[in-house]
Amino acid sequence: MLVQRFAQGIALTIACVGVYYLAGMTGAAPAAERPIKIVVLGDSLSAGFGLAVEAAFPARLAKAFDAKGVAVTVSNAGVSGDTASGGLGRLDWSVPAGTEAVILELGANDALRGIDPALTRRALDSILRRLKERNIAVRLCGMRAPPKMGADYVGAFDGIFPALAAVHGVVFYRFFLDGVAADPKFNQSDGLHPNAAGVDVIVARILPKVEEMIARVRAARGS
Repeated sequence: MLVQRFAQGIALTIACVGVYYLAGMTGAAPAAERPIKIVVLGDSLSAGFGLAVEAAFPARLAKAFDAKGVAVTVSNAGVSGDTASGGLGRLDWSVPAGTEAVILELGANDALRGIDPALTRRALDSILRRLKERNIAVRLCGMRAPPKMGADYVGAFDGIFPALAAVHGVVFYRFFLDGVAADPKFNQSDGLHPNAAGVDVIVARILPKVEEMIARVRAARGS
């Protein structure tokens, strides 16, 4: 009889300890923050043309956030040679369900090919509108046309990006290649694509704007 009561007491004690332990786990320890899913929709500048995968913009951006203790995943949806219209055509599969934020970096190839700025604007406007309909936060990267295209073309093209940012109310970064363009030490031999050091400059300069976009995602989550 005494042995039976002793065994029952031990069982009850173990059960109570288990309940208190679980209560402590659920009440005291916060759940890990769910990573914010970011897609970089762009061309060769963000895709990492001529670079190792780990040196491309999306990978370096992810590493920068990891160093800051910010939980994100960054997918590389850059396609070398792509135009704004090309990005629009592949939008649905390049930005899959579950994406919460997009870094939009398109337009450089439009300018290099002398594509009508009105066409570039319509494509980018459609991308921004469709992402907004999906409740995806956007950070729009501005581009600049080469001076050789002439003052009229440069004025029309360069003005696309701030105008669209204002219309759609997205986070805007004025020039993706700021601090890198035309500087030999930050570019590959073609003078167009950033080298690994150039990518690091881009990441460092653009990071505050990406953080602003992430803040919008967190606000939308209600956290």
